[in-house]
Amino acid sequence: MTANYTPNPFLAELQAAGIPEDMHGWLGGFGVGALVVRMGIRFLEMSPERTVGTMPVEGNTQVAGILHGGAHVVLAETLGSFAAGIHAGRDRMAVGIEVGATHHRSIASGLVTGTCTAIHLGRTLATHEIVMTDEQGRRLSTARITNMILDQRSA
Repeated sequence: MTANYTPNPFLAELQAAGIPEDMHGWLGGFGVGALVVRMGIRFLEMSPERTVGTMPVEGNTQVAGILHGGAHVVLAETLGSFAAGIHAGRDRMAVGIEVGATHHRSIASGLVTGTCTAIHLGRTLATHEIVMTDEQGRRLSTARITNMILDQRSA
C-alpha cells in the first residue's frame, strides 16, 4: 500500500449495487445513496441513453401487500438521475426538477426491472422515460423525469 492510497469507503456498496468499476472513482466519495441501498436497487446497465436496474418487491410493499407506488417512483428517479448525472459528466451535476408516474398494474412478489431511456439529452436539461416491468415483461408503471444540469459549485 502506498502512502497516498485512500481506500474507497463505499466500495462494497458500489459493488453490491452493480456500479461498473470505471465509475467507482467518480462515485467513491458519495456511494449510491442510503435509499438505493435500502430499496435493494441494483444497476445492470448505465449510460446516459439507457440505464437499467432492478428492485425487489419484498421489503418495498405497502399495507395491501403490493409494491408501494412510491417505490416505483424511487426506482424511476434513481435510474433517471444516474443517467442524467452520467450525461452531465464529472464536472457538472444533475438535479431533478420534475418526476411523474402512472401505475398500470400491481405486483406482490418478485423483481421489478426499470428501463430508463433518454428522451432529451441537452446542455441544461435531460429528460428520461422509465418503464417498470415484472419478470414476465408486463408493464407495471411508466415514469418520466427531467433533470436540470448545473455547473458544480466549488467549496
